[in-house]
Amino acid sequence: MENLKKKTFFTIFIIISLFAVIFAIFFNVQTYHKEYTGILNSLTRMRNLTIKRIEPLDKEMRPINNEELRNRKVMDYEVYTFILSDNNDIVDKISHNDNDISDEIINRAKNIIVSNNRSKVNIGCLYWSKYAYNFENNKSLTIVNITSTRNMLLTNLSISLLLIGIGELVIYFISKKITEWITTPVMESFDREKEFVANASHELKTPLAVMMANIDCLDVNKKNEKWINNLKSESDRMSNLITRLLDLSKTEYLQKENFSKNDISIIIEKRALTFESLAYEKNIIIETNIAEKVNILCHKESMDELVSILIDNAINHGQENSKIKVNLIRDKSEAKLEIINKGKPIPQDECEKIFERFYRNDKSHNRKSGRYGLGLAIAKNIVKAHNGDIRAYSKNGLTTFEVKFKINEH
Repeated sequence: MENLKKKTFFTIFIIISLFAVIFAIFFNVQTYHKEYTGILNSLTRMRNLTIKRIEPLDKEMRPINNEELRNRKVMDYEVYTFILSDNNDIVDKISHNDNDISDEIINRAKNIIVSNNRSKVNIGCLYWSKYAYNFENNKSLTIVNITSTRNMLLTNLSISLLLIGIGELVIYFISKKITEWITTPVMESFDREKEFVANASHELKTPLAVMMANIDCLDVNKKNEKWINNLKSESDRMSNLITRLLDLSKTEYLQKENFSKNDISIIIEKRALTFESLAYEKNIIIETNIAEKVNILCHKESMDELVSILIDNAINHGQENSKIKVNLIRDKSEAKLEIINKGKPIPQDECEKIFERFYRNDKSHNRKSGRYGLGLAIAKNIVKAHNGDIRAYSKNGLTTFEVKFKINEH
Protein backbone atom coordinates (compact mmCIF):
# COMPACT_ATOMS: atom_id res chain seq x y z
CA MET A 1 0.00 0.00 0.00
CA GLU A 2 2.87 2.35 0.78
CA ASN A 3 4.36 1.64 -2.64
CA LEU A 4 1.01 2.49 -4.24
CA LYS A 5 0.87 5.81 -2.39
CA LYS A 6 4.45 6.65 -3.35
CA LYS A 7 3.93 5.80 -7.01
CA THR A 8 0.68 7.77 -7.15
CA PHE A 9 2.27 10.77 -5.43
CA PHE A 10 5.35 10.85 -7.65
CA THR A 11 3.27 10.38 -10.80
CA ILE A 12 1.03 13.33 -9.94
CA PHE A 13 3.96 15.44 -8.73
CA ILE A 14 6.02 14.83 -11.87
CA ILE A 15 3.10 15.50 -14.25
CA ILE A 16 2.17 18.82 -12.62
CA SER A 17 5.84 19.82 -12.31
CA LEU A 18 6.42 19.09 -15.99
CA PHE A 19 3.54 21.38 -16.95
CA ALA A 20 4.98 24.15 -14.76
CA VAL A 21 8.50 23.73 -16.18
CA ILE A 22 7.24 23.57 -19.79
CA PHE A 23 5.25 26.78 -19.25
CA ALA A 24 8.30 28.54 -17.78
CA ILE A 25 10.51 27.34 -20.67
CA PHE A 26 7.90 28.44 -23.24
CA PHE A 27 7.63 31.90 -21.66
CA ASN A 28 11.42 32.44 -21.58
CA VAL A 29 11.93 31.08 -25.10
CA GLN A 30 9.20 33.36 -26.46
CA THR A 31 10.68 36.40 -24.71
CA TYR A 32 14.18 35.49 -25.90
CA HIS A 33 12.99 35.04 -29.49
CA LYS A 34 11.14 38.36 -29.42
CA GLU A 35 14.20 40.25 -28.19
CA TYR A 36 16.53 38.45 -30.58
CA THR A 37 14.26 39.31 -33.53
CA GLY A 38 14.04 42.96 -32.43
CA ILE A 39 17.83 43.29 -32.22
CA LEU A 40 18.28 41.60 -35.60
CA ASN A 41 15.69 43.92 -37.18
CA SER A 42 17.45 46.97 -35.74
CA LEU A 43 20.78 45.81 -37.16
CA THR A 44 19.20 45.04 -40.53
CA ARG A 45 17.42 48.43 -40.79
CA MET A 46 20.59 50.31 -40.05
CA ARG A 47 22.50 48.20 -42.56
CA ASN A 48 19.95 48.92 -45.30
CA LEU A 49 20.21 52.66 -44.62
CA THR A 50 23.98 52.82 -44.73
CA ILE A 51 24.90 50.75 -47.79
CA LYS A 52 24.81 52.17 -51.32
CA ARG A 53 21.48 51.65 -53.04
CA ILE A 54 20.52 51.20 -56.71
CA GLU A 55 17.83 53.56 -58.02
CA PRO A 56 15.32 51.61 -60.14
CA LEU A 57 15.21 54.17 -62.99
CA ASP A 58 18.77 55.06 -63.85
CA LYS A 59 20.53 52.25 -61.99
CA GLU A 60 22.77 54.88 -60.45
CA MET A 61 24.60 54.01 -57.24
CA ARG A 62 24.32 56.60 -54.48
CA PRO A 63 25.04 56.62 -50.75
CA ILE A 64 22.33 57.72 -48.36
CA ASN A 65 22.66 61.15 -46.79
CA ASN A 66 24.25 60.98 -43.33
CA GLU A 67 21.74 63.49 -42.05
CA GLU A 68 18.92 61.14 -42.95
CA LEU A 69 20.76 58.39 -41.09
CA ARG A 70 21.42 60.68 -38.12
CA ASN A 71 17.73 61.54 -37.85
CA ARG A 72 16.68 57.91 -37.79
CA LYS A 73 15.79 57.11 -34.16
CA VAL A 74 15.46 53.72 -32.50
CA MET A 75 13.36 53.63 -29.36
CA ASP A 76 13.73 50.04 -28.18
CA TYR A 77 17.51 49.68 -28.06
CA GLU A 78 20.69 51.75 -27.84
CA VAL A 79 21.86 51.69 -31.47
CA TYR A 80 25.02 53.35 -32.76
CA THR A 81 26.32 53.61 -36.32
CA PHE A 82 29.93 54.21 -37.30
CA ILE A 83 30.58 55.32 -40.90
CA LEU A 84 33.85 53.92 -42.22
CA SER A 85 36.29 55.01 -44.88
CA ASP A 86 37.77 52.69 -47.48
CA ASN A 87 40.60 52.02 -45.03
CA ASN A 88 38.12 51.08 -42.27
CA ASP A 89 38.77 54.32 -40.39
CA ILE A 90 35.87 55.83 -38.46
CA VAL A 91 34.79 59.02 -40.24
CA ASP A 92 31.47 59.60 -38.46
CA LYS A 93 29.71 58.45 -35.29
CA ILE A 94 25.95 58.48 -35.03
CA SER A 95 23.71 57.73 -32.01
CA HIS A 96 20.17 56.74 -32.87
CA ASN A 97 19.00 57.52 -29.34
CA ASP A 98 19.30 60.48 -27.05
CA ASN A 99 22.38 58.90 -25.45
CA ASP A 100 25.91 60.14 -26.05
CA ILE A 101 28.39 57.71 -27.50
CA SER A 102 30.60 56.57 -24.62
CA ASP A 103 34.29 55.75 -24.84
CA GLU A 104 33.40 52.11 -24.14
CA ILE A 105 31.25 51.99 -27.29
CA ILE A 106 33.97 53.66 -29.37
CA ASN A 107 36.65 51.25 -28.10
CA ARG A 108 34.31 48.35 -28.76
CA ALA A 109 33.82 49.57 -32.34
CA LYS A 110 37.57 49.84 -32.91
CA ASN A 111 38.14 46.31 -31.62
CA ILE A 112 35.44 44.94 -33.93
CA ILE A 113 36.92 46.76 -36.94
CA VAL A 114 40.40 45.42 -36.21
CA SER A 115 39.26 41.84 -35.64
CA ASN A 116 36.94 41.51 -38.68
CA ASN A 117 37.75 41.67 -42.37
CA ARG A 118 34.42 40.58 -43.89
CA SER A 119 30.71 41.21 -43.54
CA LYS A 120 29.37 39.68 -40.36
CA VAL A 121 26.29 39.92 -38.14
CA ASN A 122 27.07 38.96 -34.55
CA ILE A 123 24.38 38.86 -31.86
CA GLY A 124 25.60 36.05 -29.64
CA CYS A 125 23.74 34.70 -26.65
CA LEU A 126 21.54 37.37 -25.14
CA TYR A 127 22.04 35.96 -21.64
CA TRP A 128 25.67 37.05 -21.42
CA SER A 129 26.51 39.24 -24.46
CA LYS A 130 26.68 43.01 -23.90
CA TYR A 131 26.78 44.08 -27.54
CA ALA A 132 25.46 42.91 -30.89
CA TYR A 133 26.81 44.31 -34.14
CA ASN A 134 26.66 44.25 -37.92
CA PHE A 135 29.97 44.98 -39.64
CA GLU A 136 29.87 45.96 -43.29
CA ASN A 137 33.49 45.98 -44.40
CA ASN A 138 34.54 49.38 -45.89
CA LYS A 139 31.06 50.82 -45.30
CA SER A 140 29.71 50.89 -41.74
CA LEU A 141 29.51 49.29 -38.34
CA THR A 142 26.24 49.16 -36.38
CA ILE A 143 26.40 48.34 -32.69
CA VAL A 144 23.44 47.61 -30.43
CA ASN A 145 23.94 47.85 -26.68
CA ILE A 146 21.93 44.87 -25.38
CA THR A 147 22.92 45.16 -21.71
CA SER A 148 19.40 46.14 -20.68
CA THR A 149 17.98 43.26 -22.73
CA ARG A 150 20.39 40.83 -21.10
CA ASN A 151 19.45 42.08 -17.63
CA MET A 152 15.76 41.80 -18.45
CA LEU A 153 16.13 38.23 -19.73
CA LEU A 154 18.21 37.21 -16.71
CA THR A 155 15.62 38.77 -14.42
CA ASN A 156 12.84 36.85 -16.18
CA LEU A 157 14.85 33.64 -15.91
CA SER A 158 15.56 34.21 -12.21
CA ILE A 159 11.91 34.99 -11.50
CA SER A 160 10.88 31.86 -13.43
CA LEU A 161 13.27 29.69 -11.41
CA LEU A 162 12.08 31.27 -8.18
CA LEU A 163 8.44 30.72 -9.12
CA ILE A 164 9.21 27.12 -10.08
CA GLY A 165 10.87 26.61 -6.68
CA ILE A 166 7.88 28.08 -4.85
CA GLY A 167 5.55 26.25 -7.21
CA GLU A 168 7.23 22.93 -6.41
CA LEU A 169 6.30 23.39 -2.74
CA VAL A 170 2.71 24.16 -3.71
CA ILE A 171 2.68 21.22 -6.14
CA TYR A 172 4.06 18.98 -3.37
CA PHE A 173 1.13 19.72 -1.07
CA ILE A 174 -1.38 19.54 -3.91
CA SER A 175 0.05 16.17 -4.95
CA LYS A 176 -0.23 14.89 -1.38
CA LYS A 177 -3.88 15.95 -1.18
CA ILE A 178 -4.72 14.39 -4.54
CA THR A 179 -2.85 11.21 -3.57
CA GLU A 180 -4.80 10.94 -0.35
CA TRP A 181 -8.05 11.51 -2.23
CA ILE A 182 -7.22 8.81 -4.78
CA THR A 183 -5.77 6.20 -2.42
CA THR A 184 -8.17 6.61 0.52
CA PRO A 185 -10.83 4.28 -0.97
CA VAL A 186 -8.13 1.73 -1.80
CA MET A 187 -6.65 1.93 1.71
CA GLU A 188 -10.09 1.59 3.28
CA SER A 189 -10.76 -1.47 1.14
CA PHE A 190 -7.37 -2.90 2.05
CA ASP A 191 -7.98 -2.27 5.76
CA ARG A 192 -11.37 -3.94 5.52
CA GLU A 193 -9.73 -6.91 3.85
CA LYS A 194 -7.14 -7.20 6.63
CA GLU A 195 -9.83 -6.81 9.26
CA PHE A 196 -11.90 -9.51 7.53
CA VAL A 197 -8.94 -11.90 7.47
CA ALA A 198 -8.27 -11.31 11.16
CA ASN A 199 -11.92 -11.67 12.18
CA ALA A 200 -12.46 -14.71 9.98
CA SER A 201 -9.36 -16.36 11.42
CA HIS A 202 -10.59 -15.77 14.97
CA GLU A 203 -14.05 -17.06 14.11
CA LEU A 204 -12.67 -20.18 12.43
CA LYS A 205 -10.27 -21.00 15.23
CA THR A 206 -12.90 -22.11 17.77
CA PRO A 207 -15.06 -24.38 15.53
CA LEU A 208 -11.89 -25.88 14.06
CA ALA A 209 -10.61 -26.68 17.54
CA VAL A 210 -13.94 -28.39 18.31
CA MET A 211 -13.76 -30.38 15.07
CA MET A 212 -10.20 -31.53 15.82
CA ALA A 213 -11.21 -32.55 19.35
CA ASN A 214 -14.16 -34.55 18.00
CA ILE A 215 -11.95 -36.24 15.41
CA ASP A 216 -9.61 -37.36 18.18
CA CYS A 217 -12.60 -38.93 19.96
CA LEU A 218 -13.61 -41.05 17.00
CA ASP A 219 -12.99 -44.77 17.14
CA VAL A 220 -10.40 -45.78 14.59
CA ASN A 221 -10.73 -49.12 12.78
CA LYS A 222 -9.59 -50.54 9.49
CA LYS A 223 -12.63 -49.22 7.63
CA ASN A 224 -12.43 -45.59 8.73
CA GLU A 225 -8.72 -45.19 9.49
CA LYS A 226 -7.95 -43.70 6.08
CA TRP A 227 -10.73 -41.11 6.29
CA ILE A 228 -10.00 -40.13 9.86
CA ASN A 229 -6.30 -39.66 9.07
CA ASN A 230 -7.26 -37.46 6.11
CA LEU A 231 -9.51 -35.39 8.38
CA LYS A 232 -6.71 -35.01 10.92
CA SER A 233 -4.19 -34.06 8.25
CA GLU A 234 -6.39 -31.41 6.65
CA SER A 235 -7.50 -30.08 10.04
CA ASP A 236 -3.87 -29.66 11.05
CA ARG A 237 -3.18 -27.81 7.80
CA MET A 238 -6.14 -25.52 8.34
CA SER A 239 -5.10 -24.89 11.95
CA ASN A 240 -1.61 -24.00 10.80
CA LEU A 241 -3.01 -21.65 8.16
CA ILE A 242 -5.28 -19.89 10.66
CA THR A 243 -2.38 -19.50 13.07
CA ARG A 244 -0.25 -17.90 10.35
CA LEU A 245 -3.10 -15.59 9.35
CA LEU A 246 -3.44 -14.48 12.96
CA ASP A 247 0.32 -13.91 13.13
CA LEU A 248 0.10 -11.82 9.94
CA SER A 249 -2.71 -9.73 11.43
CA LYS A 250 -0.74 -9.12 14.62
CA THR A 251 2.32 -7.88 12.73
CA GLU A 252 0.18 -5.46 10.71
CA TYR A 253 -0.88 -3.69 13.90
CA LEU A 254 2.31 -3.58 15.96
CA GLN A 255 2.21 -0.60 18.32
CA LYS A 256 5.29 1.53 19.01
CA GLU A 257 4.19 1.73 22.65
CA ASN A 258 5.09 -1.95 23.03
CA PHE A 259 8.64 -1.46 21.77
CA SER A 260 11.61 -1.53 24.11
CA LYS A 261 15.37 -1.47 23.88
CA ASN A 262 16.66 -4.99 23.16
CA ASP A 263 19.99 -6.56 22.32
CA ILE A 264 19.24 -8.27 19.00
CA SER A 265 22.68 -9.94 19.08
CA ILE A 266 21.35 -12.25 21.81
CA ILE A 267 18.03 -12.82 20.00
CA ILE A 268 19.76 -13.83 16.77
CA GLU A 269 22.30 -16.04 18.54
CA LYS A 270 19.56 -17.96 20.38
CA ARG A 271 17.46 -18.44 17.24
CA ALA A 272 20.46 -19.73 15.29
CA LEU A 273 21.18 -22.28 18.03
CA THR A 274 17.52 -23.38 18.09
CA PHE A 275 17.54 -24.19 14.38
CA GLU A 276 20.81 -26.14 14.39
CA SER A 277 19.00 -29.46 14.97
CA LEU A 278 16.61 -28.80 12.08
CA ALA A 279 19.52 -27.86 9.82
CA TYR A 280 21.41 -30.99 10.88
CA GLU A 281 18.65 -33.16 9.38
CA LYS A 282 19.60 -31.76 5.93
CA ASN A 283 23.34 -31.87 6.68
CA ILE A 284 23.38 -28.07 6.72
CA ILE A 285 25.79 -26.19 8.97
CA ILE A 286 24.78 -22.81 10.42
CA GLU A 287 27.71 -20.40 10.76
CA THR A 288 27.27 -17.21 12.76
CA ASN A 289 29.18 -13.96 12.70
CA ILE A 290 27.26 -11.74 15.10
CA ALA A 291 28.43 -8.37 16.37
CA GLU A 292 27.99 -7.98 20.12
CA LYS A 293 25.66 -5.63 21.97
CA VAL A 294 23.68 -4.30 19.04
CA ASN A 295 20.74 -2.54 20.66
CA ILE A 296 17.65 -1.42 18.79
CA LEU A 297 14.19 -0.25 19.81
CA CYS A 298 11.96 -3.18 18.89
CA HIS A 299 9.16 -5.57 19.79
CA LYS A 300 11.11 -8.51 21.19
CA GLU A 301 8.66 -11.29 20.28
CA SER A 302 8.27 -9.97 16.73
CA MET A 303 12.02 -9.68 16.28
CA ASP A 304 12.38 -13.27 17.45
CA GLU A 305 9.71 -14.28 14.91
CA LEU A 306 11.52 -12.40 12.13
CA VAL A 307 14.83 -14.18 12.70
CA SER A 308 13.03 -17.55 12.96
CA ILE A 309 11.23 -17.02 9.65
CA LEU A 310 14.41 -16.07 7.78
CA ILE A 311 16.55 -18.92 9.15
CA ASP A 312 13.74 -21.45 8.66
CA ASN A 313 13.30 -20.20 5.08
CA ALA A 314 17.04 -20.55 4.43
CA ILE A 315 17.03 -24.15 5.71
CA ASN A 316 13.98 -25.19 3.69
CA HIS A 317 15.32 -23.68 0.45
CA GLY A 318 18.97 -24.51 1.05
CA GLN A 319 20.89 -27.36 -0.58
CA GLU A 320 21.86 -30.37 1.46
CA ASN A 321 25.49 -30.52 2.60
CA SER A 322 25.81 -26.74 2.42
CA LYS A 323 26.24 -23.85 4.85
CA ILE A 324 23.96 -21.07 6.05
CA LYS A 325 25.66 -17.88 7.20
CA VAL A 326 23.96 -15.70 9.77
CA ASN A 327 25.73 -12.34 9.96
CA LEU A 328 24.94 -9.32 12.10
CA ILE A 329 27.04 -6.35 11.11
CA ARG A 330 27.19 -3.06 12.99
CA ASP A 331 27.84 -0.09 10.70
CA LYS A 332 27.84 3.27 12.50
CA SER A 333 24.17 3.92 13.36
CA GLU A 334 22.85 0.95 11.39
CA ALA A 335 22.59 -2.78 12.03
CA LYS A 336 22.53 -5.18 9.08
CA LEU A 337 21.32 -8.77 9.39
CA GLU A 338 22.25 -11.16 6.58
CA ILE A 339 20.95 -14.71 6.13
CA ILE A 340 22.88 -16.35 3.29
CA ASN A 341 22.24 -19.83 1.92
CA LYS A 342 23.17 -21.86 -1.14
CA GLY A 343 20.19 -23.07 -3.11
CA LYS A 344 17.91 -22.39 -6.02
CA PRO A 345 18.38 -18.71 -6.96
CA ILE A 346 15.48 -16.26 -6.81
CA PRO A 347 14.69 -14.79 -10.26
CA GLN A 348 15.35 -11.07 -10.30
CA ASP A 349 11.75 -10.22 -11.20
CA GLU A 350 10.51 -12.15 -8.15
CA CYS A 351 12.77 -10.58 -5.52
CA GLU A 352 9.96 -8.20 -4.53
CA LYS A 353 7.05 -10.59 -5.12
CA ILE A 354 8.26 -13.16 -2.58
CA PHE A 355 7.28 -10.76 0.22
CA GLU A 356 3.65 -10.66 -0.93
CA ARG A 357 0.99 -12.60 0.96
CA PHE A 358 0.30 -16.12 -0.35
CA TYR A 359 3.03 -15.81 -3.00
CA ARG A 360 4.68 -19.18 -3.65
CA ASN A 361 7.35 -19.68 -6.26
CA ASP A 362 7.21 -23.47 -6.09
CA LYS A 363 3.56 -24.30 -5.31
CA SER A 364 4.00 -28.06 -5.24
CA HIS A 365 6.94 -27.90 -2.83
CA ASN A 366 5.14 -25.52 -0.50
CA ARG A 367 1.99 -27.63 -0.40
CA LYS A 368 3.97 -30.74 0.53
CA SER A 369 5.79 -28.87 3.29
CA GLY A 370 2.61 -27.25 4.60
CA ARG A 371 3.64 -23.72 3.63
CA TYR A 372 1.26 -20.97 2.51
CA GLY A 373 3.46 -18.08 1.38
CA LEU A 374 2.83 -16.04 4.55
CA GLY A 375 6.19 -16.27 6.33
CA LEU A 376 8.03 -13.63 4.31
CA ALA A 377 4.94 -11.41 4.28
CA ILE A 378 5.00 -11.56 8.10
CA ALA A 379 8.75 -10.82 8.07
CA LYS A 380 8.22 -7.76 5.87
CA ASN A 381 5.46 -6.46 8.15
CA ILE A 382 7.75 -6.80 11.16
CA VAL A 383 10.60 -4.97 9.43
CA LYS A 384 8.24 -2.25 8.20
CA ALA A 385 6.83 -1.75 11.71
CA HIS A 386 10.40 -1.16 12.92
CA ASN A 387 11.13 1.38 10.13
CA GLY A 388 13.66 -1.01 8.66
CA ASP A 389 14.34 -2.29 5.18
CA ILE A 390 14.34 -5.87 3.88
CA ARG A 391 15.36 -7.20 0.51
CA ALA A 392 16.40 -10.46 -1.13
CA TYR A 393 18.77 -11.17 -4.00
CA SER A 394 20.69 -14.04 -5.55
CA LYS A 395 24.26 -13.77 -6.76
CA ASN A 396 26.97 -16.29 -7.61
CA GLY A 397 24.82 -19.22 -6.50
CA LEU A 398 24.05 -17.68 -3.09
CA THR A 399 20.75 -16.19 -1.93
CA THR A 400 20.87 -13.38 0.61
CA PHE A 401 18.11 -11.93 2.76
CA GLU A 402 19.27 -8.57 4.06
CA VAL A 403 17.56 -6.60 6.84
CA LYS A 404 18.63 -3.14 8.03
CA PHE A 405 17.66 -1.40 11.27
CA LYS A 406 18.60 1.83 12.98
CA ILE A 407 20.68 1.28 16.13
CA ASN A 408 19.37 2.80 19.37
CA GLU A 409 22.29 4.18 21.40
CA HIS A 410 20.33 5.55 24.35
